[in-house]
Amino acid sequence: MASPSLYRRTLPSPPAIEFSSHEGKKIFGESLAQGTMEGFFKLISYYQTQSEPAYCGLATVAVVLNALSIDPGRKWKGPWRWFDDSMLDCCEPLDVIKEKGITFGKVACLAQCNGAKVGAFRSNESTIDNFRKQVISCSSSEDCHVIVSYHRGTFNQTGTGHFSPIGGYHAERDMVLILDVARFKYPPHWVPLTLLWNAMSTIDEATGHHRGYMIISKLGRTPSILYTMITVHSCLQSCRHEGWSSVARFLSEDVPLLLKFEDLKDIQEVLSSVFKSPPDELRGFITWVAEVRRKEDGNLTLSEEEIGRLAIKADILEQIRKTALFRHVTRWLDSEYSCCNANANIADKDMLPELAESVCCQGADLLTGRGRLGVSAAKCCSRIEIKHLNADSENPVTLVSGMVTHGGSSEQGVDVLVPLCRRDPSSLCLSSEGRCIGMHPSTADALTVLLLALPLHTWSGIKEEKLWVEVTSLLETENLPPLLQDEVWFLREQLNFLMTDIGAPSSL
Repeated sequence: MASPSLYRRTLPSPPAIEFSSHEGKKIFGESLAQGTMEGFFKLISYYQTQSEPAYCGLATVAVVLNALSIDPGRKWKGPWRWFDDSMLDCCEPLDVIKEKGITFGKVACLAQCNGAKVGAFRSNESTIDNFRKQVISCSSSEDCHVIVSYHRGTFNQTGTGHFSPIGGYHAERDMVLILDVARFKYPPHWVPLTLLWNAMSTIDEATGHHRGYMIISKLGRTPSILYTMITVHSCLQSCRHEGWSSVARFLSEDVPLLLKFEDLKDIQEVLSSVFKSPPDELRGFITWVAEVRRKEDGNLTLSEEEIGRLAIKADILEQIRKTALFRHVTRWLDSEYSCCNANANIADKDMLPELAESVCCQGADLLTGRGRLGVSAAKCCSRIEIKHLNADSENPVTLVSGMVTHGGSSEQGVDVLVPLCRRDPSSLCLSSEGRCIGMHPSTADALTVLLLALPLHTWSGIKEEKLWVEVTSLLETENLPPLLQDEVWFLREQLNFLMTDIGAPSSL
């Protein structure tokens, strides 16, 4: 049965005052004269209505990003680069948002991963006085804007959780202008700041956390290596990776537990504990990062800004590879894949005859015992055959069969089983026909920055004090070069945004 249609709602007044009313215009004029409507004109120039009933968070972010003149780095329609709420899918798939809405942490994530500087404050982490100061500051400038997350019920409006930008402030009345992005429902309106604070001080039942506000401004520079991995600042039409939330959960929740329940003796054991059995999404994420970079490097129509961004990435990659942590990660990866790499050549068609003959002769040496003396018993290997057995099982092997001639004329048949190093599906090594594929950025690059981005309390479960000191010294960010330090802090902030309410169903 079809639900009845609706045409707008009557704005409950009081407590709200409609912006276009006589009183609303008067408040606007007085605020303009006071200098606390400076941010309004940029916002109103790019003000839009959310395109879906649950897209309030997306539409709010799109309005603010466009008002700050942040370049999306990708096309909207035709040749035009522009933010639209339908493009903001780097922290949560659109179909999920359309059905369930989006949470406070993921709205902050969205703004940051699209090139904004974000200060996110839940109401229990701030005060009404600090909130008022931030509103006045941004209302008096075009350089920052305030996004609020609040419960509509506080204003006697229908609905529950909602996001919208603040368009201005009136000092004498202590009122703020909410540029409601659900314009099909309510028009822009003035509300008392104290009442808005009460609306933000409610609990989002979907996450169990307080609502709050965000201060959004433009970054001093464009993001680069790993920050770009999870952003839309690249040449792909959509730069989200759906496994990023799983990776964030693994790093933030699982890694501390893994460290807590193992007796680790050195750095290599720590890395093995963390990455021995990672989630399947981690390898896919790292591979996807390399694919983003490959497309960027192969793009012949890059703008000067994009070329400059690639140069920054190259600088940061060099800085990553100079860290002591990178050397440890590389050593661990080498040890993990040494078996695989040693046997990878069995799939090299050009070297196959030579390898098979060598294996056959080694088998003959073992049978005769002469190989231990350093004198090979085998003089000739012929009629060599190779068969792959149990290819789909847990223990695949290659059978090398041949006729070995030794002692002048004596012939002996030899069968040698060569076990293959079977990579776990969740292995961080991307392989093709038995060999690890080199990527750029490499697996070591990605793992190093991910580790650096984890807060130091992640490693508190390490029991050996000396090892804990060694690990934390490797992960200190204070002495990193500025570019790499910024990269690490941006990624750390995003992990924090995601982990605030990750895994919980979102509210509308």
